[in-house]
Amino acid sequence: MKNYTDIAIEYAEGVVAGDIPNCRWVIACCQRFLDDLKRDDWRFHYSDERAAKFCKFAENLPHIKGQWAGTDLVLEPWQVFIACNVFGWIDEDGNRRFRTAYLEVPRKNGKTFLMSAIGLYMLLADGEAGAEVYSAAVKKDQARLVWDTARRQVLKTEELQQAFNVEAWKHSIFVEKTASSFLPLASDSDSLDGLSVHAGLIDELHAHKSREVFDVIETGTGSRAQSLMFIITTAGSNQAGICYEQRGYVTKLLEGVNEDESYFGIIYTLDDDDIANVWDDRELWKKANPNYGVSVLPFDLERLVKKAKQTASAQNNVLTKRFNVWTNADTSWMDMWKWNACQNEALSLDDFKGEPCIMGADFASKIDIAALCLLFERDGILYPFLRYYLPDETVRDSRNDQYHGWWKDGLLTVTPGQIIDFDYIEQDCSQFASEFEITEFAYDPFQATQFAGRMLNEGWNMTEVRPTVLNFSEPMKELEARVISETLQHNDPVLSWMVSNTVCHLDAKDNIYPRKEKPENKIDGVIALLSAMNRYMNKSDDDSIYLKRGLTVV
Repeated sequence: MKNYTDIAIEYAEGVVAGDIPNCRWVIACCQRFLDDLKRDDWRFHYSDERAAKFCKFAENLPHIKGQWAGTDLVLEPWQVFIACNVFGWIDEDGNRRFRTAYLEVPRKNGKTFLMSAIGLYMLLADGEAGAEVYSAAVKKDQARLVWDTARRQVLKTEELQQAFNVEAWKHSIFVEKTASSFLPLASDSDSLDGLSVHAGLIDELHAHKSREVFDVIETGTGSRAQSLMFIITTAGSNQAGICYEQRGYVTKLLEGVNEDESYFGIIYTLDDDDIANVWDDRELWKKANPNYGVSVLPFDLERLVKKAKQTASAQNNVLTKRFNVWTNADTSWMDMWKWNACQNEALSLDDFKGEPCIMGADFASKIDIAALCLLFERDGILYPFLRYYLPDETVRDSRNDQYHGWWKDGLLTVTPGQIIDFDYIEQDCSQFASEFEITEFAYDPFQATQFAGRMLNEGWNMTEVRPTVLNFSEPMKELEARVISETLQHNDPVLSWMVSNTVCHLDAKDNIYPRKEKPENKIDGVIALLSAMNRYMNKSDDDSIYLKRGLTVV
């Protein structure tokens, strides 16, 4: 028979001794546990029985997905350590010491199963009459992830149903005898008021844009003698949100700055010095991922790390989700070493006369840079050529000395006056139309309605491409991939400068969008190129083999 307390102590001692590599926060948490076990004359004491009760309950629940589906859950030593902390410490009245628990751990480390086990235990085995247990998240579908796992575990375990008279319905898990329920709860629920929470399980707190759900759960636990708010999250990018606030509280608690005997916190991540080396040091992968080799598959993590090494815009995403490192949402987009390797100084627009191309434009401001892009494809290689326009007053007043040099070298067209004279742009477009086969012109209708109208009257194929995440995310990724594979060539120092200015904002769905960190860091040429790339990629879809073979309909 397992001795769960011995497992927890052995794990803590191994971490503190350095035998189990971990970051400073895990080491501090383990040291806190070992120190607390030695304390005398204290109102809390550790109960082997209470700790084992939860662990035994959890290990009688089945896996419902993946390779272990149908087998019983087995708690790993790090999970036993957390469980023994949360459920093992009690006061003189037998009530739990910890009322709040915060676990920050990367994806794929089995957090859903741990959460479902805690929810079912608090519903069925904690001895609380009328227990209200909630799986809480921002959206209902996220809140149901943990709850659905618990529901399926109940449905697949007849012994559990019989022992606790528990019923799993479509929208609730219910015990009629004790009037206890387990429900999913989200900020978009009909009502968040009037809750008497025995257990609130908050999933992915980093995704919460407001503190509404957190506050509802926290205030709803006040009437219960040993309620529990259990937070499991990965890292994120919003360092002004409720999750980072709680994380800060935990780090100060583990550093000894804060003192709160009712709050348990542990953070699995990398130390600051590890981040630069994580792409090449596999031992660091284990350090941040306690379930490495179990539910964290080495080959899967290797695949993501390899991509991140080659793709600058993917690095923050991997650091955040798979190594639990808090980052900014905006990160460098292009690996400039790889971009510079794609430069071909022999390229000339004159060499492409008579060939088809797609044009893209960015006319964001009449007093700032406007850009036209001509995008050619030849033998699978993309070739962008750009023209830039500025009013001369902007050039004279600007602190960017490069403008004068680019003007002198013919890389920048300067129009007279305070605003860009669109006649110059239209004249260039007419010239391009006489020299190249312009198949499509991509533009933002918000910027250039009158211009587009005139071009339509002249017979141009004008296509609206609004500057949205939907329109720019895939072109950004495609452009980056082409730079990595060296299937793009350029010869434009202005474009190179603008590419270096471009950062990408990563959203919750792994979409990226171009941004600039400072107003003077212009990216207009990048926007024009991405607009042309959008149409190029749509053209590629239209010409796909599935269409040619008549396998789909448009």
